[in-house]
Amino acid sequence: MSFNDSDSNCNDKLGLCGSEEEHLQPIKPKNKPLEIYTFIDPLCPECWALEPILKKLQTYYYHYFKIRYVIGAKLQCCQNKTSNKEKANAWEKTASRTGMSCDGDIWLENPISTPFAASIAIKASELQGKQIGMKYLRKLRELMFLAKQNIAKEEVLLECAESIEGLDLVEFKKDLHSRGAIKALQCDLKTTKEMGVECFPTLVVFNNNVEDEGLMVQGLYNFDVYVKVLEEMYHEELIPSPPVFLEDFLKYHNFVASKEIAVVYDLSIEEVEKEMKKLVLRQIVERVPVKYGTFWRYIGEL
Repeated sequence: MSFNDSDSNCNDKLGLCGSEEEHLQPIKPKNKPLEIYTFIDPLCPECWALEPILKKLQTYYYHYFKIRYVIGAKLQCCQNKTSNKEKANAWEKTASRTGMSCDGDIWLENPISTPFAASIAIKASELQGKQIGMKYLRKLRELMFLAKQNIAKEEVLLECAESIEGLDLVEFKKDLHSRGAIKALQCDLKTTKEMGVECFPTLVVFNNNVEDEGLMVQGLYNFDVYVKVLEEMYHEELIPSPPVFLEDFLKYHNFVASKEIAVVYDLSIEEVEKEMKKLVLRQIVERVPVKYGTFWRYIGEL
């Protein structure tokens, strides 16, 4: 449904249009001329702050690219030279600046000793498919950044796995301690080094022409910058798909921040709040307050 509950496919005031349900379904990689290598540190708040941009790219330009998450080699958030208080302050500043909540109190109350257990768990989940792996990565970061869960603990990694629809928990438990998951992480670390990635997040975009080098974007930028990079590698202007209805977007992603909705639909946080209140009254979503801002959980019919 559209925001105004009419039969129209567009809301003229907000400029939001609906599209076919298929726009939310993944397309086979062979149909996509571009590939985005997304290098992240799972504990990096800047990488977490990239999520709204990635959602917007996937919403409007899903038919042009496939995405691959790569765990970076220099896992910066656990460097011994940085105190837990400094890490906490860095998280708080990033959350305040970017609008994607991350609670720095975890470093004072439940500090993470190492990122490697979580990194191996992410690769273990990917052994069951790319989509499963992406869902696991998202949920794991929600537990850490929002709920202050220590993702160095195996019980947290298993709790995360239990919440992922379609994930085989028995296989995941085996893979969590398997040589295959370790090799997959080692491959990511090797790729990071070979591509010269030194900070996170970093995106490297490739096209189907093996003679063209990938185009690298280091750091966090506005949405238009990433579109220009994709166009440069595609050698043509990208034609965006019409945006999906907000309810379909929420149903597909299940749990999203006001910031993510604002970025995807070009709205202010105030406008997002106004529209989401309507959906709360209709029992489509429920509000989930976090330290910085608000997340929304879809509770409508699946």
